[in-house]
Amino acid sequence: MLEIVLSDVTFAREEFRGRGVWAGKCIHCNGTLLLAVDGAPISRATIEHIIPKNAGGTDTLENLALACARCNHQKGRRQDLVYPRDPRARELVERLLQKRQERWRGTDGE
Repeated sequence: MLEIVLSDVTFAREEFRGRGVWAGKCIHCNGTLLLAVDGAPISRATIEHIIPKNAGGTDTLENLALACARCNHQKGRRQDLVYPRDPRARELVERLLQKRQERWRGTDGE
């Protein structure tokens, strides 16, 4: 998860309950996500495959984002299974890919 955090401009180091954490935003709802400095989730952060793995999505950073468990589960149930043949699901994936690109902070500091 730490690689995803480091590549997403919404994440920044903050203090939470007396310890350093990464705080950022869910790719779907913009709700706050908290992760330990080592990338372990403190809140219900999950890895979101924007293009679903069952539709050829990969584990490349460009296809991965962090999402709250609720949003990730809802997308998985509602859109991932119908993605290839449902125009609304494809539109959602395109919006998420665009949002991920807008939030991109390359891991080499770009």
